[in-house]
Formats: sequence, structure tokens, C-alpha cells
Amino acid sequence: MDRRVQAGIAAALAVCLLAGSSEGQKEWKQSFKEEGAGDAVRIEMETSLYAGVTKKLSEIGAVRLEPKESDRIASAPKEAFPEEKIYTFLQGPKSWSEGRTWSGEWSNQSVRGNYFGNFGCGLCCMANIYSTYTDYLCSPWDMFRYAKTVSNYSPTGESGAIGWEDMSVTLQKSGFETELCLKPDSYELFVEQIKKAESAVVLVCSQNDDTYWPHTGGHYVNICLYDDETGEVFLADPGSPDRNRSRIPAKYVYDALKTVSQYQYLLVHGYSEEQNGWKQNGIDQAWVAP
Repeated sequence: MDRRVQAGIAAALAVCLLAGSSEGQKEWKQSFKEEGAGDAVRIEMETSLYAGVTKKLSEIGAVRLEPKESDRIASAPKEAFPEEKIYTFLQGPKSWSEGRTWSGEWSNQSVRGNYFGNFGCGLCCMANIYSTYTDYLCSPWDMFRYAKTVSNYSPTGESGAIGWEDMSVTLQKSGFETELCLKPDSYELFVEQIKKAESAVVLVCSQNDDTYWPHTGGHYVNICLYDDETGEVFLADPGSPDRNRSRIPAKYVYDALKTVSQYQYLLVHGYSEEQNGWKQNGIDQAWVAP
């Protein structure tokens, strides 16, 4: 082959390789929605234990001009995300009857006599994540109905709490990247995971440590926004209006992780608008917005 032809082909290949090597920069749009309230719940079966979820929306790709809205992924530093924009629904009827902020009439919904206030903590955590980190809004009861549609979640009158795998599948169908985790031997490793994630659903139990959650057989709570200076995390506790929206030492969470559970926590690593097959936007039930 003529050397000039070879050189031309080589140059063309080089241009193609360079052009194809850049991917769109992923950006994240954070939005704020509104939530509800609830009381603490006990769990009776391992697959229905309460859990919490942590979220990581901070992976950034290569530069791409004018990224599509549907391609946006979280890239804003967690420190820039204000606590006041985090949803923290409550689950129980007492909070609702007292008119507590973040409570709602979903607490009086039931499955064969088993009231949402007895099993809804994990679903509140999932609704927190969906309403906080997307441009949409849902109630804990909306999340309950969606989970039954897209996962194997099948609540009964005896056991209504959602299990780890059904929680993960439902959040993935809602556009989130999730990871189910076992408690690491090192507290420092746990902290590193929480710092990298945007949010986490964690399962706490007083049998492991009762410093902060006494008399708790198993309970899902949300944690996020780890503070390096104080070693604290922002807590969304669906079962306690007094603990809800507080800052607590991350060590309290680590020590109380329920080790007899299949998993101990769920991390949320990212959100994709294109992967969100739900796009629920609005709460029809009455609730006490902040």
C-alpha cells in the first residue's frame, strides 16, 4: 500500500480514537421536596428487618459539552448539600396525631391489621432518599405500593417490614445505584464508606449496642453528611420525632449495627434519571410539611 495512503489511514484512526475517548461530564441536580412522620417499629422476621440506606452521588466522568439533563449524576460535594433540603419522614400514628412535622396519614394505613407505624421505617428511609435526591416527590406509602410492584416485597399481617434485597431492587428501579454491605471489622472503614456515599440506610439494634437506640429489636434509619471535624452524621429516624433530624456520632451507628441480619446497611452511590422507571411526583395524603 502507498505510504501516503497508510499515513492518511493512520491519521484518520487517531482522530477517531481521540474523538471517542471523551465521555460526558456527569452532574447532579439536587432538589428538595416534602415529607411525613412516624413511630418506632419492631421486626419479627429476618427478611423484614428495618434498614437504612446510604447514598453516593459523586462520580464524575470526562468532560462533555452541554450534558443532557437525563445524564446528570451527582457531583456536588456533600458539604454543599444543606440539611434543610433532606427529607425525613416519620412513620407512626402518635406523631401524626400530635401534628409533628414530617408526619402523615400514611401512619394509619394497614396490611391485614398491621399498621404502617409498626413496619414502615425502611419505606420511610427509601421515600427520604427518593424525595431528597431526585426532582420528584413521594410519600412512604407511595414507596410501599411501588415496592410491591417492582420487587418481591410481600407484606403480611404478621410481618410488613421490607427486606434488604427488595429495598435495593426498588431503589434501583427508582434510578439509584445501591450497594448492600456487611459491617466491617474496622470503624474507620465504615466511616470511609459513609463519607463516599451520599446517603445510607442502616439497621440498628439494641442487642448490639443500646447507647442511642434502647429497646430496639431492629430499626431502619437514614444517615448522611458525615462531618470530619465532629465525627457526626445527620440522622433521619422515622421512629422518633425527637431523634429525627439530629446529628449524632457515627460511632453510635457503627456499634449498634444489627449483625445477625443478612446485611447491616445499604449505600446509595448514584442516581440516573434515565434509569428511573417510576417518576412519582406528589403526595396525595395529608401530612405536616416543614
